[in-house]
This record gives sequence, C-alpha cells and structure tokens, in this order.
Amino acid sequence: MKTKIIGLCVYTAVFLSVGCSFDDDQKATSEGDSMKSSSSRKDNLNISILLDLSDRIDPVKNSNPGMEFYKRDLGYITSISKGFENHLRSKPIRQDNDHIQIYFEPEPLSPEINNLAKELKLSFTKDNTTKDAILKISQQYISASNKIYKLAIKDSKFIGSDIWGFFKDKVNDYCIKPKHRNILFILTDGYIYHNNSKFTEGPRSSYLTPEFIRALNLNTSKYKEVIRKNDYGFVKANDSLSNLEVVVIGINPLKGNPFEGDVISEYWVKWLKEMKVKNPVMKPIPADLPSNVEMIIQNYIHRH
Repeated sequence: MKTKIIGLCVYTAVFLSVGCSFDDDQKATSEGDSMKSSSSRKDNLNISILLDLSDRIDPVKNSNPGMEFYKRDLGYITSISKGFENHLRSKPIRQDNDHIQIYFEPEPLSPEINNLAKELKLSFTKDNTTKDAILKISQQYISASNKIYKLAIKDSKFIGSDIWGFFKDKVNDYCIKPKHRNILFILTDGYIYHNNSKFTEGPRSSYLTPEFIRALNLNTSKYKEVIRKNDYGFVKANDSLSNLEVVVIGINPLKGNPFEGDVISEYWVKWLKEMKVKNPVMKPIPADLPSNVEMIIQNYIHRH
C-alpha cells in the first residue's frame, strides 16, 4: 500500500511538472508572438516640413555657383518625401495612419503658394490608401515644392521666417499628433530673425544674425566657453516638446568667421534641448549637396 501511495505521488508530481512546463511554454510562445507582432509594426509617421522662404533662397543676393540654395532645399524635400513614401510602402495598408505636410511662418502673401501648400497636406489611413497614391507622393512633392520656390523667388517679396514664433504658437498644434512618431524638418540657413518676434531677455535673444554673433565676440575658438559662461542662447519658446523630433537642414554660415557655423549649431542644440525636444537632439546639417544629405535623411526616417 505504501508503495502504491509513493507511486501515485510521483505520478502526480510528474504530471503537475509537465503541465506547468506546457503552460509556461504556451505562455512563452504567446508572449513571443506578441512581441514579434509589436516589433514588426511600423510607427505611424507624422512629418512636418517648415520652409524658411526668406531672402536666403534669393539666387541673386545669395548666389552659389555650385548649386543654388533653393535647389538644395528642393533636393532635401525630395529626400524627405521619398523617405515618407518608402515608409508607407514598407507597412501593410491596414496599419496606415501617416501624415506629411509643409508649413511657413508667417504664411506667404501669395494665394498660389498657399494653395500649393494645401495640396501637400497628405494623410493616409487604411480607408483611403492605395498603392497608386503612395507611388505618387514624391512626384507630387517635387512638382509642387518646385512651383512654391519659383513663385517665392519671382515675387521677390521675402517676408522672412518667424521660426521662434512658430515654436511658441503653432508647433504643438500643427506638428504633434498622439500615438505618432512626430518629426519636424526645418529648412533654414540657421539664422533666426523676424520683426514679429525680435526681443531679448537678459543674455538670451529670440534671434540670431551675423551682426549679433560679432557683437557677442563669438568669433574665436573659445566660442563655446563664452556661450556657457554668459548663458547666451535663444529665449525658450516652448517646454513641452518631448513627443517631437526636430531635424534642422541647410546651415549656411556667413563667410569670415571660421566658427560661425559652430556658434549657430550650439545655439540650436541648446535651444532644442531646453524645449525638451525628444532625444537625441541631432546637430544641424550644413547646406551640403542633396546627394550627400539624402542618406542621412533616409536613415533618420527609417531608424525605428
């Protein structure tokens, strides 16, 4: 009888052990499938492009024999739109909830430019996405943005770009959507200036110009030390941008100060970090040829 009892206990223990092991295996498999499904799901993208249509794009005032700066902008826009297009092509249509748009601040006086910008405000969901529509994104952006720059140059009424004001008043509403990877690309030479938002608060300013950089004596190799010691930088325009990534493209420092570009980058990085832009904050990209910048843009968009 004792032997039967011992045998029964051993059988029960083995059964329970096997049963628990089977349950654990099932749970592990289920969790693995869930993780695999989660990791294979692409982020929903919300890409915004802020264009600086100041006289920096004027091919007469700021001519560049290698490639005019407005043409460089067009190349960057092409890379961004192709990156967005490739993102959509890489995910099932049932997962689509992605957006791309272009902004100006202030809005151009030309109704034609504003109408073209409306054409570039695109949204793709599972209800309206088709393969044909996806394949037309970059061509649509190339065509319309080319017209925008030509109209702006022809009009020659460069009203500047209020980047500081855009961050203060509009970036939260325009560029950030919940449950999206929000990316703001800013095409600018790095200088910030507009009469609508020009002021100083102690050592901080809402603007940065070549003249201002010279006035602050930021033209030596000790520029970083001077900036930190005196707390130079932009006045903070926002403090709730933890769900926004910002990529600045087109830095074009004035010749004569070998540290001008470094000063511009220092101002921008410090400003974005203080506004709690999502880490890591990327160093502004110089106004290089679009063919050199294309892979940087493509890799950035597809890094997640």
